[in-house]
Amino acid sequence: MSGDLEVLLRGPKAFEFARQALEAMEAHNVSPTPLNFELWIHYTAARDSTLGRDLGRVIEGGEPFTDHVAEALAAKHLPHARLNGELLTAGHALSKELDTVSRAIESARESSEAYGEQLANASQSLDADAPPAVRAIVQTLTTATKRVQRENKALEDRLADTTAEVTQLRKRLEQVRRDAMTDGLTGLANRKAFDEALERAVQTCESGRQPLTLAVLDIDHFKAFNDTWGHQTGDQVIRYVASVIARAGGEARTAARYGGEEFAIILPGEDARAAQAVVEQIREEVASRVLKRRSTNEDLGAVTVSIGLAERLPGEPEAGLIERADAALYASKRAGRNRTTNAAKLSVAA
Repeated sequence: MSGDLEVLLRGPKAFEFARQALEAMEAHNVSPTPLNFELWIHYTAARDSTLGRDLGRVIEGGEPFTDHVAEALAAKHLPHARLNGELLTAGHALSKELDTVSRAIESARESSEAYGEQLANASQSLDADAPPAVRAIVQTLTTATKRVQRENKALEDRLADTTAEVTQLRKRLEQVRRDAMTDGLTGLANRKAFDEALERAVQTCESGRQPLTLAVLDIDHFKAFNDTWGHQTGDQVIRYVASVIARAGGEARTAARYGGEEFAIILPGEDARAAQAVVEQIREEVASRVLKRRSTNEDLGAVTVSIGLAERLPGEPEAGLIERADAALYASKRAGRNRTTNAAKLSVAA
């Protein structure tokens, strides 16, 4: 965000920009999520900015303002997640430095106390005939040592307070980062978290020569369902499917809302056969339940998902793996939906 725009959004016209942003979002059927609101208030406040022009092109082109579009615009113009990551890294580094200083002060305090005890013992050992000059030197050293001990204690207390503050800051930054990497509607990983997890999984499996499978899932006929029952009920369906997918997740797997009604699961260390067993269980569970509309208790019928999966080929980049999994998903759609297609079978058929 430019400095001029930041001044505008803090000025007397900020509320007017906010009202215009909400009206524009409503006019274009854009969900009022925090990310969408931030993008659209930038658009209404500065339409000639790079963000404003990019968002304007989306509107002029009649393109639906999906989560994928919002996240792409945010990644380009609002690099908050990157900044949060940098702050979090800095917080960890500062905590380590404070731990090191704290240990050094503790060591100095212990040495000072030991030295003070030795001086006290030496003072007591001096007999009455000891020269006054020697007694004066010991007394001076004892007084100085006690002063250093008090200063060390005060410094240690201040450092403890600072460490506690940094720890709280780091916790808040970690929470901000978790929020930035989580889809607000479903609680699954969002697209940014998915991209990072897939990159890590590819690197890990490449170095360990382990299998890696990617599955993409799409709710069948969701647009028609959404148009019939409304966005709130559509969100209910998305949350239901997400809850089934989340239960199939494991410590190593990453389940994400890829965008709109599409989901993805990264399965590191699992080949296509093992992954197919996992996603088939998801597909069957999703289709087994007859959903009801919360507001009226009307039967919505069963919901189904189409699935495509692809096991990573040696040396294959993330983009290639995603492309093959997407191709398998669309093959499932063309074949009648509510089924799983392995990308390897498409290659054989071709």
